[in-house]
Parts: sequence; structure tokens; C-alpha cells
Amino acid sequence: MSVQSYGCRSSSQICRPDYAAGSRFVGCLKSLLTSGDEEAATTLLTDEVKHVDAIIELSNDDWMKETTAPIPPQVLLGLWTLEYTQELTSPLCITSSRGYTECVRYLLHRRADPNAAPGGRSPLHEACSGGHDDCVQLLLEHGANPNQRSDDGRVPLHFCETKSSLRCAELLLQHGALVNQTTEELQDTSLHIAARLGLLDHVELYLHGGAISAINCKNLDGETPLIAACGGNGGDGNIRLQLCQLLLEEGADPEAQDQQERRPVHHACRKADHRLVELLLAAGVDVNATDYNGVLPLSCVLQSAELYRERRPHLTVRALLNHGARCVYPEAFGMVLRYCSGVPEVISLLYSSYLSLEVCSRWRQDIPENVFQTHESFYTTFFSLSGTVRSLQHLCRFTLRKHFNSQCYHSIPLLPVPAAIKDYLLLAGEWSDSLL
Repeated sequence: MSVQSYGCRSSSQICRPDYAAGSRFVGCLKSLLTSGDEEAATTLLTDEVKHVDAIIELSNDDWMKETTAPIPPQVLLGLWTLEYTQELTSPLCITSSRGYTECVRYLLHRRADPNAAPGGRSPLHEACSGGHDDCVQLLLEHGANPNQRSDDGRVPLHFCETKSSLRCAELLLQHGALVNQTTEELQDTSLHIAARLGLLDHVELYLHGGAISAINCKNLDGETPLIAACGGNGGDGNIRLQLCQLLLEEGADPEAQDQQERRPVHHACRKADHRLVELLLAAGVDVNATDYNGVLPLSCVLQSAELYRERRPHLTVRALLNHGARCVYPEAFGMVLRYCSGVPEVISLLYSSYLSLEVCSRWRQDIPENVFQTHESFYTTFFSLSGTVRSLQHLCRFTLRKHFNSQCYHSIPLLPVPAAIKDYLLLAGEWSDSLL
């Protein structure tokens, strides 16, 4: 159920509900909804309301009603506007949001308006938000508008934000919902929303339903659905990987840029999602592309390495290096330690990518004491390398990697050498922890 705010400058703006927030009826209804007593709530709504489209006020925080209420200092200073919030709804909105199918059926048979939205969201919006497909079907069969906008500018498809709402989305499309409509605030399409939330089945449904024509459509932030998928938080890694693969197969541009000139690979690196990064690299993206602020994909993963330590960010770093990513300038290695000291695997990989790197004792101050103690063995070895000469083995590796450059990932596996040597050349296997 939605919230609607009204300014207090004019009393004519205030909605006069049939059942006010302080009434006995609303008190009883809220108690039954809280307890989940569907039968009793249904009986109350069907037997006691004046008419099927009655407006019910579930809450009202108008503090100005009380003449003795002190005026907040922020209002006097002009930092707050004089607004209060009413939460308005109707019997059909309540039952649709709760999935009370039989009560929805009863109210519709009593000619309840399926498009009435006293609180800014229609019964169809509410049913889609809750993933109640039986209610969605009833509402559509009784004339609910599948393209009606809520007060915040979203159509019912935009409310299909959970796995359980897939059938709701299918029904909406079958009844004429326009798949490429955008939200008014962010200009997101349904495909943007599903991709961001990691809803693979929804993405497949929308693509088959016409969204493929807008697969590279940008929202207000310049995000395409692929960028939204790479930067989103919904779904597990496997689902997100399949989702992005599907978008790429259907023509999503892997080099699309948002308003900050960040590409999908920047977003994937910031999430330290090495499999997604490898998918994008296989699609031919520029491993050294910079965003508006000059940030490289490698910098993105280094900045978030400790945040996503459980995702093994060194695997993302290794994938980038093996595809020709430019390494960090030696002068900035101390900053890398500041960001990534808690992930020594990353430090080891980066150190192995230089022909030579003079280890500075002053870098020790960039490592928090607790981190140093946790990884004392590694850092003791690391700082003991100051002034030492790199091994001939490392120099040979560096020379071969420089020769193959961005083709390391593809060319080194083809060399007629033992697998252990290939792993060493690709900064992988048991050699990945070596600082020699």
C-alpha cells in the first residue's frame, strides 16, 4: 500500500476518507492484517464497508492537527516543508496486496473499480508487487488497465520485482502491457529493473515479448540493461552470469557507457565478479578503458578488493592482467597496499607483473597493524625483498608475457610446455603466492 503526501498550505488538499485512521473500523482492520487473519479481515471488509470503493485511511501523521504541538525548529528555519503523510487505500487495494483472492473476486463482482488508486497505486500495482498472480488475473479480466501509472510514474510491469511475480508479468503482457515503457523518475524499462535485480526468467520473458528492440536503451543515468545487470545486487553469481550472457547473445553492447563513462566491465570489476569480467573480456571489451574520472577496470577491483574478499578478487585481477591490463604505476604501489593489504593474493599477483619493483620500507605504514599481524608471514617476506634482484625464472616469465601482451590468456595455453609452467606464466596455480 502506498503513501501520499500533501502540503498543508491548503486544507482543500486533504483527502476526507470514508474511514479515518483513528476510527474503530481502521483499528480493527489493522489488527487483523497484522495478525494475518484473512477470514476475519475479509468478513470485515465485505460486511462493514459502506461501499466497495470506500477510501480507507490507514495512517496520518499530521502533527499540525494538535494545536498544542510544538513547531519543529527546522520548520521555523525553513529546512522542512509543512507536509504530512496520509496512507490511503481501498478494500480492493488491501485484498489485492495481500493476495486474498476470494475477497478480490467478491469485490469485483460487486463492481469495485479495478483502476481506482486512492493511495496512488491501483489494485493491479499492489497485486503485482506482492506476486499474487491469481489476483492479477482476476483484475485484468475485470478491466484493470495493464498500463496504468502509479503516482510515482510506474506501470504494473515495473512492480514485478520478485521471482514470484513472473506469472504476473506473463499475464500483463498477454493483456496488452507495453514492455518498453519507462519509469518517470529514472527512465528504467522493465528490462532494466529485471536485469538489475537478477531476474533471469523475467529478462527472458521481456526479450521474447519485444524488449529486444530496446536492449541498449539507456535510463536517466545512462545505464543500459547490461550495465544495470553488472552493477546490480540481485540474484546469485550463476544467475547473473547467465543473465549477462543472454543479453550479450541478444545484442547488448558490451562497451556501452553510462553518464560517468563507466562500462559494464567497470561495474563487474567493482563487484569483483571474476566470471562476469571474463565473460566481458571474451566479448572483446577494452581492458584499459577509462571512465570519466580516468579510472581503469583494474583500479575498480583494487578499490573494492577488501569489501568483496570472499569473492576472491585476485581472480579478477589475474583475468585483467592476462588480457593486457596496464599495471599500477610503481610510484602508486603504496596506495595499492592501502586498499588491498588485507588481500595478499592481490599484492602477490601485482608484484609478479612487474619486471622489477623496488620494495620501499615506507610502504609498511600503509598497512594497518592488525592486517600486518594477520598476514605477518607474507609481509615479512615481501619487505625482505627490498634491494634483491628478481629471479631469472621471473625475468623469463615477464619477457614472454610482454611478448604475448593482451593475448596471454589465449596464447600461453597453446605453448608446448608442461601445465605447471603454463600456470606460472598465467600467474595461476601454486605459483600465484610466490614472490620470487
